[in-house]
Amino acid sequence: MPRKIWTGSINFGLVTIPVGLYAATEDHTIAFHQYQRGTADRVRYRRVNERTGDEVDYNDIVKGREIGGAVITVEPSELEEIAPGRSRTIDITTFVDLDEIDPVFFQKTYWLAPNKKDNFRPYNLLRQAMQETNQAGIARFVLRGKQYLTAVRADDTALALNTLFFADEIRDPADILDTDAAQAEPAGKELQMATTIIESMSGSWEPEEYADTYTAEVERLLAEKAEGAVPEAAEPPPEATDVIDLTEALRRSVDQARSSRGGSRSSRRSELAELTKGELDDRARELGIRGRSKMKRDELEAAVAEASGGRARRAS
Repeated sequence: MPRKIWTGSINFGLVTIPVGLYAATEDHTIAFHQYQRGTADRVRYRRVNERTGDEVDYNDIVKGREIGGAVITVEPSELEEIAPGRSRTIDITTFVDLDEIDPVFFQKTYWLAPNKKDNFRPYNLLRQAMQETNQAGIARFVLRGKQYLTAVRADDTALALNTLFFADEIRDPADILDTDAAQAEPAGKELQMATTIIESMSGSWEPEEYADTYTAEVERLLAEKAEGAVPEAAEPPPEATDVIDLTEALRRSVDQARSSRGGSRSSRRSELAELTKGELDDRARELGIRGRSKMKRDELEAAVAEASGGRARRAS
């Protein structure tokens, strides 16, 4: 069971919904210690006074900045006095269309859950209302002494809270793009071929199909070294396409994409061949195939394969 990291309530209008806050994601990155090369000796860090070289206790450390040539320090208590407070409410001040929020503003996602069973009714009321209107509730929220701008939105089964960057924290892409970038417009034929490649590679978003292959490779590396084996080096990444060869690379990509379409169809049929008649019927029902009850198994398989391909093309 995930650990609750905050308890409070959502307020919108005169409605108050007690909720708990939970992290929506977890980091599976492999954690390493640091060792001196050639030994099993751990390397650790100490807090050291830069002038005297003496180690400083954590409780004797304060924060500070240099202003006008003088170092100004502040005590933790002074920071707490001017902090926005230990907020126990998420006060929604306005609702906005979720599609209007640029993805660049999204920072981190949390789940919100009712604190008690009695709170499920108002909780689901807010979730379904926002889901039907595609609205997100904008609120300021204080967590661990820091104020966040947040968007409360409806997921399929729960309310989600996304912390957002403030507007002045978003960098303008014009600051990093060269002025010549806007003038390097692609030729019409190149754009058409690139569009063809994108359409042929389009499909539905299935996050389960993607895995952290790097972490798996790190685990394999550690296992091989533990057994005394010499790990194999990964293949070098492909070199960037030369501008001169761009059209030829696009043309070959289009040919490759077209040839893979036939392979995708056969792969789809191969997958369906492993399903039972009942599973095929369930798939046909989801796809809205008419007359499925009168179809033989091979007819049903062909109809599901065709309907699945059509849905993928429409999604693109």
